[in-house]
Amino acid sequence: MTDCQEPRSVRPALPAERGELSAAVIAALRSGRSELPGPESVRESDPYGEDLQLALYVLYELHYQGFAGVDDEREWDPELLRLRRALEDRFLDALRSDAGSVTSAQDALAGLLVEPVVADGEDAGVSHYLQRDGSLDHVREYAAARSLYHLKEADPHAWVLPRLYGRAKAAMAAVEFDEFGAGRAQDLHARLYADLMEDLALDIRYGHYLDAAPATVLATVNQMSLFGLHRSLRGALVGHFAAVEVTSSPGSRRMAQAMRRTGAGAAAERFYDEHVEADAVHEQVVRREVIGGLLADEPALEADIAFGIESTNFLEDRLGAHIMTAWRNNRTALRTPLDGARPAS
Repeated sequence: MTDCQEPRSVRPALPAERGELSAAVIAALRSGRSELPGPESVRESDPYGEDLQLALYVLYELHYQGFAGVDDEREWDPELLRLRRALEDRFLDALRSDAGSVTSAQDALAGLLVEPVVADGEDAGVSHYLQRDGSLDHVREYAAARSLYHLKEADPHAWVLPRLYGRAKAAMAAVEFDEFGAGRAQDLHARLYADLMEDLALDIRYGHYLDAAPATVLATVNQMSLFGLHRSLRGALVGHFAAVEVTSSPGSRRMAQAMRRTGAGAAAERFYDEHVEADAVHEQVVRREVIGGLLADEPALEADIAFGIESTNFLEDRLGAHIMTAWRNNRTALRTPLDGARPAS
C-alpha cells in the first residue's frame, strides 16, 4: 500500500520548467506576481512543444486541484488568464490546421472504427503492442503517462453539463454518473485507476508523473481542458467524449489482455474490464442521445463535434507514434525513466 491512500488528498508540487513560457508561469505562481511573456513569445513557440504544453497544463491545473503553496485565487488572475488565452489560441489554431477537414459527425465517428492496415513489422498501435509483445515495464510506463488524465477521469467532460439541455444533457449526465462510480466512491474510475497503479507499484499521488510526461501526453489532457473551459467549444468537447467512448471498449479489451499476459494484477485487470463493458454501452448512448440530442437542438454545432473527434484522433496518433518509436528503439517514452520496479509476486 502506498503512503497516500487518496490520490487527490495532497496537492501536487509545481513542476520543473521546460522553457521560457513554462518558467514564467511557474515563477509567477511561486512568487505571487504575474511577470509574464508577451504575445510574440507565444507566437514563436511550438504549439505542440514541451514549453507551451507544460505552461498550458499548469494554468489549466489551477481549475482542478491546484498546486501546493499556490493561492486558490490565482485561478482567476487576469494576467495569467490573458497568457492562457494566447497559449490556447496557438494550440487551437494548430489543431484546426492539422486535424483534418471532416465536417460530418457521423463520418468522423465512422473513421474511428477503421482498424489500421499495417505491413509486417509495423505497429498497429500501443494497445495492440501491449496486448501482443509489451513487457510489464512497458505497461508500467504507459500507466504512469496516462495517470495525468485517469486520476481525474471524466472531470473535464463534466464542464459541458451546464451547457447542454434536453436529451443531450440527460444522456451525458447518465454516462458521467457511471464514470463517477454510480454513487460509490470506491468505484470512481479515477479510484479504480489508482488501484491499477498500486498493482503496478506506481505512485498514486495526483500529478506525481507530470515532470516525466512528455508534451505528447500533456497535449491530450490539455485538449480536454481547452474544450471544457470554453462554452464556444461545447460541440468539440462532446466530439472528444464521443471519440473516447467509441474507441475505449476495443482498446480496453486489448489492454485487459495485456494486463493478464504480463501479470499486472487483479486491480489492473479490473480497470480495463470495467471499461470494456461500460463503454460498449456508453458508446451507443453517446452516439444516439448525446450527439443525436445535441444536433437536434443545435445543428450548427456539427462541424465542431467532428473537429472534436478528428483532433482527438490526431493527438492520440501523435502520442502513439511517440511511444512506439521510443519502445522500438529500446528507450523510455517518458522524459525520465520510472523509479523503482514492481516487486516480484
